[in-house]
Parts: sequence; structure tokens; C-alpha cells
Amino acid sequence: MNSEKTLSGKTVLLMAIAAGVIVANLNYIQPIEGLIAASFHVSKATVGIVAMLTQLGYAFGLLLIVPLGDLFNRYHLIQAMLVLSIIVLLVAFWSPSIVVFGIASLLVGVTSVAPQIIIPYAASLAPALHQGKVLGNVLSGLLTGILLSRSVSGLLGSVMRWQFVYLFAAAAGVILLVVLHRYLPRDSRQQPNLQYLKVLGSLPTLLRQQRYLQSAAINGFCLFGVSNVLWSTLAFYLAAQYHMGSDVAGLLGLLGITGVLFASIIGQLVDRYSPRLTISLGIVFSTVAFLVFAVLGHFFIGLMVGIVLLDLGTQFSQVSNQAIVQSLNRKASSRNNSIFMFSYFLGGALGTFFSTFAWSHYGWGGVCSVAAIFLVIAVLGHLILREPKQLRNV
Repeated sequence: MNSEKTLSGKTVLLMAIAAGVIVANLNYIQPIEGLIAASFHVSKATVGIVAMLTQLGYAFGLLLIVPLGDLFNRYHLIQAMLVLSIIVLLVAFWSPSIVVFGIASLLVGVTSVAPQIIIPYAASLAPALHQGKVLGNVLSGLLTGILLSRSVSGLLGSVMRWQFVYLFAAAAGVILLVVLHRYLPRDSRQQPNLQYLKVLGSLPTLLRQQRYLQSAAINGFCLFGVSNVLWSTLAFYLAAQYHMGSDVAGLLGLLGITGVLFASIIGQLVDRYSPRLTISLGIVFSTVAFLVFAVLGHFFIGLMVGIVLLDLGTQFSQVSNQAIVQSLNRKASSRNNSIFMFSYFLGGALGTFFSTFAWSHYGWGGVCSVAAIFLVIAVLGHLILREPKQLRNV
């Protein structure tokens, strides 16, 4: 397959849109948790557990489904996962009880991992010299989906029953399925003679044998953990410091547009210079962000500046590490991505847990201390494992 002919700008845009539409399913629940609790006559804590099930399902999907991209035809696998996602979203729309909705939410997470199949697929089709740029563009779509999903869900929930949020998501999935079936490039790889259990069993070996995968996993773990340290406690801090509600926290999330705008540029920097350099910048931006939070967080403008810097740091890490992971071994690219994203997700989950604990016992200073621990680990990993200076022939 000729990568340069196959991966046109329109194809990259389609992959970016697909990643954004699908990943949005993970976040629709967050702004409407109160509406769901009232509808099913359960506590907000119960709905919080349901929201956690979506993330838990995503983690299972990363480990159990994403590696299938190395085993099956990706063109068909992406569409199969989208069909399952549409079915599950319709079950969430129809759910007559919190138990059924909880099961549906778990499965929404499991079936929403297609973007992590699309990312290595895009990398495999991209010319080697432009892989970082292509990944940056696809990740821009993914970030846009995350950014807009909460706003869309909140808006729909304010004008109609919350269940229609999931009907809207299913309808978007149907439209996307038709477009992908018509325009997504066919996967022309010769399918490897691998067995599913052997594919799963190969994950620890791949991590052990690839030092650059180890460095990407540790860096992603730390910098996404740092990001979640802020976003898990921001609503608490706004309420305590400024007497503002979660709606303002959602609006501050729109500052994440900075990461969307810069993702493609970061990808070009990775191609032109060095992933080691761009990851260094990611650590620097994230560190400066929490210095701003610690010193100037009591000023609202300081909080806004810190959020922009933190988002830039997170995106420098995400785009750079994805470029490294996808340059390692194209035959194992889906499995490598599964390992990286599981580490990424695990760091985010632990960042959420420890920052919430720190806020309850030590306030904002404790939150910033948790971030400092993650950043120290990131620096040590950066110095000890050392990312590649360039991506070709890694």
C-alpha cells in the first residue's frame, strides 16, 4: 500500500473526527450526573460509581480489545466496535433502572476504545517523515471530542430528558459508521498467524523488551496523572476559594482548546526535532503550571494561566509519546498502544484518587504536593530511561 496516496488530508480529517465522536461517549455522563440521580431516585454518590464504571470499562477495553488491532483487519474491527457502541448507547437510552444503566455504562467504556485502534492505524498508513504530524492531527480530533462532549451533554440535558443525550450519541455513531464504511482506507496488511491469548500474553514481553515503550509509559503515566490531579479537585477548589460551582469548572475546561490548537504543531516539532526535546518541554510546562497554581492559584487569572500551561504540558507528552510508541514496531503497534494507554489511564486514575484524598486532608497545598511527586517521577524516568533523539529507525 502506498502510504502517501492512501493517507490524504481528507482521510486524516476523517480519522480525527471518528476519534473525537467515539471518545466523547466516555464523558457524556459527567455533566448530567445530577439529572440521572434524580431520575432514578438514587444518590449522587451512586451515579458517581456508575460514571467510574465507564472508565473501568475503558481500561478493560484497552487491555482486552485494542491488541486485536494486531490480530484482525483494522478496517473491519473499527466498524465492528462502532456497531457494538451504538447498540450499547441505545441500551443506555432505554435503561429502566440504575442497574441496567450501570451495566450499559460499563459497556459504553468497553466499546469506546476504537480511537486507540484508529491511532496506530493512522500511524501505519502515514509516511515515516510525517508520522508525528499525522498523529498530532488525529489527536486533535480526539481532544476536541473530549472538550466538546461535556458542553454538548450539558446543553442537551438542560433542554430535554437526559436519556436523549445517549440517543444523540447513538445517532452520531450511525452517521459515522456509514461514512467510515465508505471512506475509511482498507487494511491491506497480511493478517498475522497469531492467537488471541498469545497476543495478550505478549504484552508483558513487549514492555520488558522495549526501553522506549517503558519511557513512554512512565512519562504518560506521570503527566496524565498530573493533569487529573488538577481536574479532579478543581471544582472543590473553586467552591472553597471563589464560591463558584461546577459549571465554572466546566467552562474552564474550554481552555483545553489550547491543546487542540497546538497538537498538530507539537506533532510537527516531533518530526522536525526530537521527541526527547518535546517531552522535556511537556515536563517543564506541567511543572511551571503547578508552580503557578501553588503561588498564584488564589488569583483567578493565575488559575487560568496555570490551566493553559498544564494542558500544553499534557499534549506535549501525549503527542510525543504516541509518536514514539507508533515508531517502535508496526507489527505490534496496537499492542504497544494498548500498553501505553493502559499506563496513561492508570496514571490518571491514581492522580484522581490521591489528589482527592490530599484535598480532603491537606487542602490545596496537599494537591500541589501530589502533583510534585508525579513530576519528580517523570523527571527521573526522563533522565534514566531517556527517550529517542529521533524517530526514524527507532
